Amino acid sequence: MASRTSHDNNSRQARIAEMRRAEQSRDRRNKALAITASVAVVAALVGFGAWVMIDKKEKKDAAVAAAKAPVNGEQTWDAKTLGRNHVETPVKYPMNPPVGGDHSPRWMNCNGDVYKNAIPEVNAVHSLEHGAVWVTYGEKAAKGDVDALAATVAKTPYTLMSPVKEQAGTIMLSAWGKQLTVDKADDPRVAQFFTKYVQGPQTPEPGAACTNGLAEK
Repeated sequence: MASRTSHDNNSRQARIAEMRRAEQSRDRRNKALAITASVAVVAALVGFGAWVMIDKKEKKDAAVAAAKAPVNGEQTWDAKTLGRNHVETPVKYPMNPPVGGDHSPRWMNCNGDVYKNAIPEVNAVHSLEHGAVWVTYGEKAAKGDVDALAATVAKTPYTLMSPVKEQAGTIMLSAWGKQLTVDKADDPRVAQFFTKYVQGPQTPEPGAACTNGLAEK
């Protein structure tokens, strides 16, 4: 009888030991799985963070490159050759509309101002010196394009717009030392020119006023 009891105790202890081993094996597997999952999560986060940083850098580099690249078709004049004297006498400019040169001491208001009539060049040039983009249009410009450009100018500080009857191009955009000619208001280069040259790097006097100047009579 004692032998049977001893056998039963041994069997019970063996089952308990086996259960403990199985439990320990489960714990080891669970820990291994947890560690593997943690490593995978960390790796994914590190990878995502690296991707975000690389993506931001690529976008920044692309923006810098775009800012430095000229707008396709634009004309450029050497800023050093453009006079910047304030004069009270008429100025004969070598380009129409002018993109720089000696000018009136008073600027045209250029806080999104849309002028229905021609404005004095000598005052508009002073606005360009302050970093404004001057949008002009000739008689060939369609009314829809004129209206679309007027809407864009009206909501854009450091811009102004007026008709120039004698200009060669249908629609022309001028900044200090820069000029672009397009046929339609929806030409993507219009937005590019605005982005690049409204208070752009070409500006001789960045941050100077575009209000309290000369207004349309």
